[in-house]
This record gives sequence, structure tokens and C-alpha cells, in this order.
Amino acid sequence: MKVTLAGFNVDADILKELEQKAGKREDLTPEVLSAAYARISRDPRTITEIRQDARHEVEKSRKSNSAIIFKMGHHSVAEHAVFNWDILGVTRFAMEEVEKFRLCSYTEKSQRYITLQDDFVIPKEIKGTKFEDSFTAMIREQNKAYFELFSKLKEHVFKKYADIAADPKKHNLLEGWAKEDARYITSLATESQVGLTLNARNFELMLRRFASSSLSEINDLGRKLHEQVVDIAPSIVIFHEANDLDRNTLPELKKLAKKLVGNVVSSKSKKEVELVEYTIEADNIIAASLLHSSSDIAYEQCKDIAQKMSLEDKKNIFKTTWQNMQLYDSLIREFEYANLTFNIILSSACFGQLKRHRMSTITSQNYDPSLGVTIPKAIKEIGMDGYFMEIVDKTNSVYDAINKEIPIAAPYILTNAHRKRVLIRVNVRELYHISRLREDEHAQWDIRNVSQAMAQEAKKVMPGVCELIGGKDRYNENFKAIFGHFPKVKDVALPGARKIK
Repeated sequence: MKVTLAGFNVDADILKELEQKAGKREDLTPEVLSAAYARISRDPRTITEIRQDARHEVEKSRKSNSAIIFKMGHHSVAEHAVFNWDILGVTRFAMEEVEKFRLCSYTEKSQRYITLQDDFVIPKEIKGTKFEDSFTAMIREQNKAYFELFSKLKEHVFKKYADIAADPKKHNLLEGWAKEDARYITSLATESQVGLTLNARNFELMLRRFASSSLSEINDLGRKLHEQVVDIAPSIVIFHEANDLDRNTLPELKKLAKKLVGNVVSSKSKKEVELVEYTIEADNIIAASLLHSSSDIAYEQCKDIAQKMSLEDKKNIFKTTWQNMQLYDSLIREFEYANLTFNIILSSACFGQLKRHRMSTITSQNYDPSLGVTIPKAIKEIGMDGYFMEIVDKTNSVYDAINKEIPIAAPYILTNAHRKRVLIRVNVRELYHISRLREDEHAQWDIRNVSQAMAQEAKKVMPGVCELIGGKDRYNENFKAIFGHFPKVKDVALPGARKIK
């Protein structure tokens, strides 16, 4: 066996420094890896030889990539090239579009941990119009409210949790609680930044979607991204221009929906988490799937056996898959065969966390002021909820004025407290992951409330497979309730540190 590290992500500034010292090199491009790996299936040489050849003949590699991707349709070749991006000065509103892509990695500036400044973006659609002054004035008033709320909330949490505040090392934690609640009054035009990692295939998809967007900020971002790659990797980023699918499908659907829906009035139900659809007989299906993976009989026979089992027998199957788990382990893949669909009304702040769970299917409506806002409990405790709503009411007035003439840009003025409807479909395995992370005591309260409600609804219809679900802080207790003992914890060796238990 021979294993070779073929390449890895390197900071671009280091590459520039090396280029300045040693001269420009044409082979400093991820295209050579894509071209080399594309030839593996048909070239008898070793991978090492193929890579060496690709490095020495960059233009030949580029032609090979273009032919394989464009003519033969093997887009997966582009997945071997990976890009890292620093994206700064993008609004929270636009960030929702950036982070829609499932197979990318994001780390975004958190408004929970960083004290916000007065940084915001005036969208091109509003700049220079009669709404620019009212837009800017409203955001400055929101930001002023943020600092006032933060000051009072900080004082409040330090008094309320005096035992924690006694430890200076915990002061950042308490300040974070104040920040995360104060941010609910800040706008979606607030600047943010994100570290983004994605392969060239997903990058190409992102560029097409951005070019097809009706939002100027997203168009501009797409152009800036493409400009920096076009000379480095032209052969693996080919289909990057606007297309009819991404540009026209949603607007055409909206026109059709308006015709079909007619004058139907939206439901006034304010239930925040509602299970609207789920896999019937989920316990039977997952039990059958586990039997299928563990035997040599057909699925239909496994399902027939599972249907005749008692709930306790099925639970024994599930328990067998859980008994060797630690709190950081995922459920095995068979738990993906049962699904649940939830309709959720949530704040922008909460959606910013829910959308991170990209293995689920998430679609959403526009932000809708008629759904009200989410007011943090702590703001009510300090008696500032009235002031909070004064800012919200003023915000809604500015939104209404802009929405009549420039509807695409109106949401920028809305706050992190404003809500929208989200439809999310998860399989049981993914719901466990959401619950483990978001029900934990350290999770932010808004997303914790939503994930708890999702888990509770799931337990009602899938009592067997969801028996172990819960936040990681309660994992050991939940495990003990099922097995009569805590999970066996193995020593974990950390690099450069002693083993811990």
C-alpha cells in the first residue's frame, strides 16, 4: 500500500510570496488535480504519474477538463478542485442566498459573540431613490436601540446570574447572552462576513444562481467571485452565466400560484412548529431497513416481519444500533428511511441557525411582518419590550412604503426579530443531529425552542425510533433511561495533550 498526499488548501498569500521569490508558475492551479483524476479510469499509468503529467502540461490539462466536463458531461471531475473564500461586507439578507447551497462549508461572523458596530449596506435598489434617507435613518435608529438594549441586558444578566458573574472567566459568556438578545432589533442590511469552502462544481452552480438572481447585491457578489477564478481555473468553471431555469422558474411559479390561489386568505394560525407530514409506520420501516441490512432476505419480507413485531421487539432492534454510541456519534444510515415535514414560523435570527442543517430540505416564504416578531424573554424582563415594539412598528412603516414600489429590496430593513414561514423536511437521522446540537443547554434559546418542539412532535408519531432523541447535554441521562447504565466512555487522545476521560 502507498498513500500520497496529493495536495491541500494553502493560503493564497503564501502562494503569492512563493511566486515572488521563485517566479510565476503555470501549474499553480487546482485544474491539474481535476485533469489528473479524470484520467484515472482510462489511463493505465499510476495516479502519481498522471498527476506529474498534468502539472507539466497545464494547457493540455485544461483542454482535457473542458472536453470531459462540457462534451462528455462528467461534471464530477470539477469536484476535485476546492476553493476557499473570504466574503466580507455582505448583508445578513444576502447571506441567506449564499448559504443555500447544500454541499458547501460556511463559517459566518456571529452576531451572538461579536459586538455589532454601525456597519450596514444600502442596497443598489434603494440608493439614490426617495427611500434612501428613510432607510438609512431607520437603520441608525435600530442600531442605536441595539446599543441601548445591549447595555441594559448586560447589566440584567450579570445581576440575574450573579453566581456565574462571580467568575471573571465567565464574563464573556454573559456578555454573549446580552448580545444575542440585543441583536434581534438589528436589520437584515447589517454587514456580515463568512469563510466559504466549496468545490468547483458547486462553485459553478453558485455562480449561475447568483447571475440569475434579481437582487443586485447577489449579482455583484457572483461577478466578484468569478473574476478571481476565471484566470486560475477556466476549464472547470464553465457554466457560470445566468440561465432560464434559475432566472425564470420562481417568478413564473409565483404568477401561477397567484392565479391558482386567488383570494384565499392565509391561515392566522401562529403555531410556531407544526408537523404537517410524516412517514407512516416509521418504526416498522426503519426496523425493516435494519433487518434488511443485517440479513440476506428481501426488504418486503423484512417489513412483513417488522409489522408483526411488538413495539418492544422493534425497540430492541433500535437499541442494538444505539448501545455502542457516544454523544458525538451519528445514527446509522438506515434511520434516513423515515421522514418528517414541519411548517415552522420563526425569526430571522432563528432561521440563521436552522438553515445550517443543509442535509435537510428547506424552502421558505418571504419575511412577513403580519406574522409578528420574536421578542427575547430577557427584553421583556428588563421592561424594554414596549420600546422594542416601537422600533418594530417604525420599521414596518418604512418596509410598507418601500414594499409598494421596490418589493425586492424591502426586506433589507426588517430586523432579526421578523418572521417567515419555513417548510423543512428531515429524515430521522438528521432530526437526531439537529436535536443533539440545538436542544443542548448551550444552544441559543430561539433555535432550542424550535428544535425541542420538532423532537416532541416526532416522538408522538415515531415513539420507537425517537426514544433516544435529545440535546447532547442530556445524552447520558437519556441513554441510561433506555439501557439502565451510562454509555461506556473511552479515553480520548488529544494531540499534544494528556488523555482525558
